[in-house]
Amino acid sequence: MEVLGTEVEPLLMLSSALLVYGLFLLWRLFEQRRNQNCYLIEYACFKPPDYRKLPTNMCGDIILRNKNLGLSELRFLLKVIVNSGIGEETYGPTTVIEGREASVTHNDALSEMEECFVGTLDELFRKTGVSPREIDTLVVNVSMLAPSPSLAAMIVNHYKMREDIKVFNISGMGCSASLVSIDLVQHMFKSNRKMKAVVVTSESIAPCWYPGCDKSMLLGNCLFRCGGCSILLTNDCSYRHRAKFILKCLVRTHLGANDEAFNCCMQREDDTGTLGFHLGKNLPKAATRAFFENLRMLAPRILPLREIFLFSVRKYLQKLKGSKDVQAEGTPRVNFKAGVDHFCIHTGGAAVIEGIGRSMGLNQYDLEPAWMTLHRFGNTSAGSLWYVLGYMEGKRRLKKKDRVMMLSFGAGFKCNSCMWEVNRDLENPGVWEDCIDKYPLQDLTNPFMEMYGWIHDEEAIVNYVKEHPEYADIAAKRAPATARSS
Repeated sequence: MEVLGTEVEPLLMLSSALLVYGLFLLWRLFEQRRNQNCYLIEYACFKPPDYRKLPTNMCGDIILRNKNLGLSELRFLLKVIVNSGIGEETYGPTTVIEGREASVTHNDALSEMEECFVGTLDELFRKTGVSPREIDTLVVNVSMLAPSPSLAAMIVNHYKMREDIKVFNISGMGCSASLVSIDLVQHMFKSNRKMKAVVVTSESIAPCWYPGCDKSMLLGNCLFRCGGCSILLTNDCSYRHRAKFILKCLVRTHLGANDEAFNCCMQREDDTGTLGFHLGKNLPKAATRAFFENLRMLAPRILPLREIFLFSVRKYLQKLKGSKDVQAEGTPRVNFKAGVDHFCIHTGGAAVIEGIGRSMGLNQYDLEPAWMTLHRFGNTSAGSLWYVLGYMEGKRRLKKKDRVMMLSFGAGFKCNSCMWEVNRDLENPGVWEDCIDKYPLQDLTNPFMEMYGWIHDEEAIVNYVKEHPEYADIAAKRAPATARSS
């Protein structure tokens, strides 16, 4: 019996050791999975001071200051602005407000970014109680400005952040850069425990103002406005109950291998050597292709199996009916509302919002946040998604367990999307606090046509130039036939 007991004892010890080791591995796997979630604790959008607002009369003065424009360009700009969906309370850079858009300095560009960064980060740290020295990772995305030292380094210096902070400065990624930064952070969370990350997203408008007459580059002057946002993220599960959102999935699509898509929107020089941002005629085609490629990958990850099955059946049945029936009935459409409660759409312009709404079968209620954001803040590039999200929160639409889909487009050409789950009922109006009650507006038309419709009247142009001789170049640049008749 003593010999048997002596033989069994090592086996029991070995079994116990293996059991403990197995439990340890399970615990580590559980901890690893638990700390890979991406929680959005808080975000703060930038609201410039009121003196930087661009009402209709100021926009008209800014346009007429460009002596390179003739009647053709002015009429084009009037048409674009009237149909843009942009209101009279959007914000421009200080240089444009002061009439210095043609002589912007490097310090002007840095000051524009610093005002946005400090304004949003101060609010973010104040609202969360998190110290700048607690931040483990900082990601800054500004597409059109890449100074040295970087903009991210400027933030580290201003807030005296830790020496071991991991810093990333992303440029050139366009209006979809915000979700690129979120994707970078979530990948870092998978290999690091209990991290806090800050994403700062904005765009440099001041040095990118186009003073030429190329219509494809003048579009940017009409659409882009100043704005930005700072976002605090963590994978620390102890913050779970404080978090506003939990990231469920993120999908990125890049069509850069296609020459047409790559060239449709880019910074380049015009025929006179003036630098500007070109928005080409192929842009809608590239955006449509990127959009459907992205949704093709996103849909299986966010939609219930029942909806995917029904869509497959509808598509198969229509294929059996033949091409004539397809033309009569239209292509089968996925019902994204089966898996999404709120749609946070990039405010790239009226055509972007209308196109997405039509393609996804969204109604007026679904598109309201994007339309109202475009009207109030314009196209703030990569930061626009967060203003749309802020509108939803200000209107108390976001309830616990709701699913919010973000969708953005950017140069390259890119389409990025993600899905957030609302972690608790939200009702903070944030940057919308002073105006949320007057939205939604029933009439989004701006007074540009009323104030500047005379551009289409030859006699009115002559009279205007007589009253404002400083704009005599307008009359001089009329079309030859018009010039002869006058």
